[in-house]
Amino acid sequence: MPVASWSMTGSTLTLARTVNTRSVMAEALVDMEDARVLREIRAGDVDAYARLMTKYQGRVTGIVSGHAPRDRVAELTHEVFVRAYRSLAGYRGDSPFGHWLAKVAVRTCHDYWRSEYRRRERPESELSDECRAFAEESAALETSEAAEDIASRREAGELLRWALDKLSPTDRMVVTLTHLEERPVAEAAEMLGISVPNVKVRAFRARRKLRELLGDVIGV
Repeated sequence: MPVASWSMTGSTLTLARTVNTRSVMAEALVDMEDARVLREIRAGDVDAYARLMTKYQGRVTGIVSGHAPRDRVAELTHEVFVRAYRSLAGYRGDSPFGHWLAKVAVRTCHDYWRSEYRRRERPESELSDECRAFAEESAALETSEAAEDIASRREAGELLRWALDKLSPTDRMVVTLTHLEERPVAEAAEMLGISVPNVKVRAFRARRKLRELLGDVIGV
């Protein structure tokens, strides 16, 4: 167990450095394990890829769940691993494999929405009667505490999905990454493969559009 220095002048800094060092060492060890599996795959042991799938299944499912409809999560999670396998030649190892796989997951979801929007006969969904009633109830509330009491209801999620459906596929992904998931702009840009200024513009535009849409429904 590492010993931390508790001097009055540098105890916090010393402890932080100790924790950070342990974190970096653990990440490096994980990267070495992934690198070893990747070498086996590239040497012809395609079955070794199943170990990476098992290891990252939960992380990829979590990412996909935050961007895709619930009934498409399993299918898209599988698609992420298929795409990643086919693109292994493009992975240079300059970032952890898990980070690279996360980008593949986000871009797979982005492609899903672009395809979905092109396929739809009606690009904009309609609010259910229950969701409209929820919006009217929310508008009638006089306190933020009361609003929080019903914020977890199913209709709140439907209302948000309805509003997101009215954004472009890219704006939808940007606002989900930067606003709902609170990821840094630079990280969102890297994940989507677009520029930081583009993300900033899209995030601002998408948030404004969402406020307008939700304001029209709720009446604020």
